[in-house]
Amino acid sequence: MKRRDVVRMSDAEVDAFLHERHTMSCASIAPTGRIHLVAMWYGFVGGDLAMWSFRKAQKVLNVQRDPRATWMVEDGDDYAELRGVELAGTVEIVDDPEYVKELGWSLQERYLGITRPADTGGGVERFLEDQATKRVALRMRREHVASWDHRKLGGTY
Repeated sequence: MKRRDVVRMSDAEVDAFLHERHTMSCASIAPTGRIHLVAMWYGFVGGDLAMWSFRKAQKVLNVQRDPRATWMVEDGDDYAELRGVELAGTVEIVDDPEYVKELGWSLQERYLGITRPADTGGGVERFLEDQATKRVALRMRREHVASWDHRKLGGTY
């Protein structure tokens, strides 16, 4: 069996890995043709993997011009521990404040440990309402997924 087949994650493993708390590297195509690469927190709205950004951010302008992108999430310090997922596809800009706010809640929960308050008029709620008017969501429509989990090699190279 090829090593590539050994380290490949199943769809369920990819989904579980992406739902862990990681930072995502997001590559889009800059106006110069170079790759514009940024590290971003990401979240989920329904089954969508997405990130948010200010409307005038370079990554948003890049996607407006050319929606092709590659996003990568990786983990591990030693070769035997390396694992990751590369997602390539088309990025959609979602300018729906309710969707952006829902994504904001996902980010608050995943990265800051802030859960939705019973009183939706709280400070986080107001913050997200405000941010939803300034930001858009970038949602990946996956066309290709590559994955690797070197832990499956059992410590061999």
